[in-house]
Amino acid sequence: MGGFHNVKPEELTQQTAEFIRLLISGTADGSADIAGPAWDAMRSYLERLSRSRALLGFDSQQTAGFIFAAKRPLMSLLQSEYANEPAVFAEQLWAVSELLDHLGLHTVRTFQQSREDVIKRQQKELLELSTPVVKLWDGVLALPMIGTLDSQRTQVVMESLLQRIVDTGSEIAIIDITGVPTVDTLVAQHLLKTVTAIRLMGADCIISGVRPQIAQTIVHLGLDLQGIVTKASLADALALALRRSGLTVTRTA
Repeated sequence: MGGFHNVKPEELTQQTAEFIRLLISGTADGSADIAGPAWDAMRSYLERLSRSRALLGFDSQQTAGFIFAAKRPLMSLLQSEYANEPAVFAEQLWAVSELLDHLGLHTVRTFQQSREDVIKRQQKELLELSTPVVKLWDGVLALPMIGTLDSQRTQVVMESLLQRIVDTGSEIAIIDITGVPTVDTLVAQHLLKTVTAIRLMGADCIISGVRPQIAQTIVHLGLDLQGIVTKASLADALALALRRSGLTVTRTA
C-alpha cells in the first residue's frame, strides 16, 4: 500500500486484520447501512484510524486507500466463491464495492475533521507564541503585537493577557503596537475590546508604539480611543507605568 511508510509493517498488519474482523462482524446481520448499530465498532475504529493518520501527516487519499485496498482480495474471494453463479457474483460484487465505498467516505470525512482540528490547534499555538505576555516589572505587563490584529487573534490576546493579569495581580498592562503595520477602524475596535476587558479586570492599559503615520490614520478615520493613554514607544510607556506605580528610575553616577 503506497504512502504507508510512516506505519510499521507489523502495525499495518494488525490494523488490516482488525479491519477485516470488524467487516465480517458488521456484515453478520446482512446490514449494509454503516450508520446502523451493527457498524458502531467499525465506525469507531475508522475514526481512531483517521485521527492517527492525520497526526502522522497522511493525506485523505492515502487514508481512504487503506479501505479501498481491501477491494481486490475481496473481489478475488467472491469470484472463487461464486464462479458458477455469475448473477450472484455480480450482485455480491456490487454490494461489497458499495459497502467499501461508504466506509472509505466515512474515513475521509473523519480524516478531514481531524485535520481541521489539528490545524486549528496549531493555529492557536502559533497565535499564542506570536502574542507573548511579558512581565516588565512587578505589577506591569507588556504585550508586544506583531502583525495584523484580527478577531481570532484579539480573542487569544484577551484570554492570555487577562489570565496573566489574574496570575500576577498586575495593575498596568502595556499593549505595544510598534509591529502592527496599519491601524484601521477594525483594528482600533479590536484594541478597544481588549482595553475594555483589561479595565473590567481592574487594571489600566497603555498603548505604545503609536507612530506618526498611525496617529494621522487614527485622526483621518475619526476614531475615538475613548481616553486611552498612548505613548510613542514602549520605553515611554514603561516610564509612565513606573511613575504610576510610585517608582522612579535614575541614572547612577
